[in-house]
Amino acid sequence: MEITIRRLGPEDAAAVLASEGVFDHPCRPDQTRAFLSRDDHVLVGAFDGARMVGMASGMVLLHPDKAPAFFVSEVGTAESHRKRGIASRLVALLLETARGLGCEGIWLATEADNAAARALYRRLAARETEGIVVYDWDGAMDG
Repeated sequence: MEITIRRLGPEDAAAVLASEGVFDHPCRPDQTRAFLSRDDHVLVGAFDGARMVGMASGMVLLHPDKAPAFFVSEVGTAESHRKRGIASRLVALLLETARGLGCEGIWLATEADNAAARALYRRLAARETEGIVVYDWDGAMDG
């Protein structure tokens, strides 16, 4: 069966909540509905039939002295569907959507030892920025 990729909206909450192995943790109904209802939050999904097998998410960042930017928050593919180009297609649609929302910069961070993620972003012609240090509070990086 062909994998379909599309931006998700509030009508897709049930599919997101039913997904397995796509997100780091089980999706919370309240957070899922809130995320999908916002125009400045983007979730794109990959579907094998009715089953959600991948996702990429991000959000528009606004600041008073800068053009809108876009932060890529997370990319995930079910283990059963990895190494098929699904993540590349998801991120490509996420980037296209961000640019369509008027974002002039797109960025993300990943762990130095995450070889799969780093290879994905290189394949999509991302520039790797060195010398960045990430700080977090309240367990934000606990994953």
